[in-house]
Amino acid sequence: MTGFGEARRDSEGLAVAVEVRSINSRYLKISIRCGEGYAALEPQIESVVRKQLRRGTVQVAVLVGRTRSTDAYQLDTAILENYRNALLKWCEQTGIDEKVPLAALLALPGVINDDPLAGCGPEEDWPLIHDVLNRAIENLEQMRAEEGRAMAADLRTNCRSAVESLDRVATRAPLVVDAYRARLQERIKRTLAEYQLTLDPGDLIKEVGLFAERSDISEEIVRLRSHFEQFETIMELPESSGRKLEFLTQEMFREANTIGSKANDVEIAREVIEIKGALERIREMIQNVE
Repeated sequence: MTGFGEARRDSEGLAVAVEVRSINSRYLKISIRCGEGYAALEPQIESVVRKQLRRGTVQVAVLVGRTRSTDAYQLDTAILENYRNALLKWCEQTGIDEKVPLAALLALPGVINDDPLAGCGPEEDWPLIHDVLNRAIENLEQMRAEEGRAMAADLRTNCRSAVESLDRVATRAPLVVDAYRARLQERIKRTLAEYQLTLDPGDLIKEVGLFAERSDISEEIVRLRSHFEQFETIMELPESSGRKLEFLTQEMFREANTIGSKANDVEIAREVIEIKGALERIREMIQNVE
């Protein structure tokens, strides 16, 4: 499911901003981008995400800013002395009589270390980052929940459409045997009249009985109707149910295919196509449901 969540917080000179984005995916795929010096926290960030999300391609961006303290500026006297001696030696060799200004030396690379992470470590900042990450995921979940409500309404619409087609199949099914009996009797009557033959009525009854047995779809109709009822029940569960719904949809496809192959009737075949069309739309949606 798609969604976006962000959160920010400042505390004791530390500013943390987290963005979490997700797009539809059948499985959970996580990519994490942290600010410089915080890559070591990626396993902990992924663990937090996996505990709360089950599906989707998820992108997490963690930005950390710190107010520079006096500890962040450190003077490397050894490097400063090396620069000064080298310049003095060069002046002596070239005969240039000029004082070396201290400001120029301080601007040279390595003399002053202004690492903003000096005196702190990622683990020390983790509690604040963890809190902001959780808030960003909560905001993401709120957005996904809104999408989920719209998706649930669409799923119910497709389920109702399929059940209505199934009701028409159930109404039509008993008439199929009667129609077959009438067609068979008419065909036999013409054949017997043409060749002046007779037929034992018991043979006709036996043939009709065999057809009725082969084309009986009452069990499949009951199971498929039960699956749709289960589908509705699972949708109401508070926990993540995407994989349950996906499995149940596969079973509904199996029952619909069996009905279509056994019914041997054009009208029923037409309704089965409608059922399978609704199930295909359902299957596409639930692949993104947690």
